[in-house]
Amino acid sequence: MWEKNYRDQIWAQFDREWDLLIIGGGITGAGILREATRLGLRVLLLEAHDFASGASSRSSKLVHGGFRYLRNGQIKLTYESVRERERLLKEGRGLVNKLGFLLVNFHGDAIPGWVFGAGLTLYDLLAFQWGHRRYDAYDIHDLCPLLTEEDLIGGFRYFDAQTDDARLALRLIQEAVRGGGSALNYARVSHLMTTRSGEVCGAIVEDLAPEHFGRNAEVKAKVVINASGAWADDLRAHIRGRPRLRRLRGSHLIFPAARLPLTRSVSFLHPSDQRPVFAFPWEGVTLLGTTDVDLDEPMRTDPSISQKETEYLLQAAQYAFPCLELGYNDIQATFAGVRPVVNTGKSNPSKESREHVLWHENGLLTITGGKLTTFRLMAHDALRRVRRYLPETKPRTHNSRVLDEPPADMPMPAHLTPAAKVRLLGRYGQDTINLLSISPEKEFTPVANTSTLWAELRWAARAEAVVHLDDLLLRRVRLGLLLPRGGADCMESIRKLVQPELGWDDSRWEVEVNTYANLWNQCYYIRPLISSKPDNFDNRSSQS
Repeated sequence: MWEKNYRDQIWAQFDREWDLLIIGGGITGAGILREATRLGLRVLLLEAHDFASGASSRSSKLVHGGFRYLRNGQIKLTYESVRERERLLKEGRGLVNKLGFLLVNFHGDAIPGWVFGAGLTLYDLLAFQWGHRRYDAYDIHDLCPLLTEEDLIGGFRYFDAQTDDARLALRLIQEAVRGGGSALNYARVSHLMTTRSGEVCGAIVEDLAPEHFGRNAEVKAKVVINASGAWADDLRAHIRGRPRLRRLRGSHLIFPAARLPLTRSVSFLHPSDQRPVFAFPWEGVTLLGTTDVDLDEPMRTDPSISQKETEYLLQAAQYAFPCLELGYNDIQATFAGVRPVVNTGKSNPSKESREHVLWHENGLLTITGGKLTTFRLMAHDALRRVRRYLPETKPRTHNSRVLDEPPADMPMPAHLTPAAKVRLLGRYGQDTINLLSISPEKEFTPVANTSTLWAELRWAARAEAVVHLDDLLLRRVRLGLLLPRGGADCMESIRKLVQPELGWDDSRWEVEVNTYANLWNQCYYIRPLISSKPDNFDNRSSQS
């Protein structure tokens, strides 16, 4: 997808005038890039770190209609979300998949069961389908035997969807690049350029990739869009915009599926504050989340869960699944993301609106907030706002596909299951053809006990703009979250496969492994209270 010298090729084009410059490579920027290329615009996306390295790889992995937002009266947002969910389920099969939910009620819940029932009725009506059903305590426990029977009243079954958020953003970017757009990671906007009248007309860009670290260039554009998510206020500060955002951290725990074996999501109200929490299966592990707390520290690319959040989520797990006796020693990994919402000063962070906002200030259009599910609608709103500043474009079909149609009737390795074949097509779309062509059949086997294939590592290293090892293991594939110790036990096998593709010498490889190990230990790991396992990465061990 991206050639070896893709960075130099894009830097060589910086002296042209672009129609549209997008700052931020998360799901919002990716969606705008995709829709802008469909219009035939000359568009460039710049991301200061890696694509989807912010909240777009740290979400709850749900493509959902926002059922809980009905509690806040956000009916429009819920309606738009359920419609987009259905579109993505249809077009992103293998990447966006249906997920069953159990919404469980206990004695003492602040919200009675009939309220949930009424909300789910409205939820289904907004989606033009009937998918929920009520169960008594006996039947709910039969559907999830791990649930505590104490104080269990019953609950409801309904359906939403889940995804690999980072892969969704990357697929949008890849399809936009194939359609004529340009996208560059590790390209930080250090300053916004303005005209004499103070209107934003471009940016000064600094290269953060090791090969050309520190080189600078000017990029001029008719329109500049700030899609930098939780960093949006930082960029707005360049034009003296007053802070408007409230940064909220949402954190998750990851358990091995063997310790918290679920076949569907289980959602319930936390006993301490009655916030909704949930646990659900994802990519062979089980996620438990999420928190919603004000960020009380400087913004970092890799935020981490706090001790208090960990205890809060463990309390939820012990409350709903006491028979498992889950504790610190069972946590395989953690991750945290920072979501931006408009700051209205509400005492409860969860009460702040999740709807997206647009601010046009001195020629800079900022779009922030919103949800993973509604990225397409956000892109349309942003492009509509700046339409008069852009050249004439070809007509846009409102109901055109979000994701390009993957190739049909393509020969695949015979030993792959139907589910594995659908998964490849969903994650890689039209690039599946190239992925299949570069790897021997023996590489179409899973890495350890995950669904990730060794061939995916080769393809990502060769063609998916990997600059650092964490790009590969935390976003292109998710082995850093799915395997114990961030994949340390597989590191030598990974090295043999990807080091030649990346073109790194032994010295660079060692630096990358050590940097990744430090990052994982600091930001994705909670140290067990008692552990006989070593904390450091041992590059001599391997598992294939």
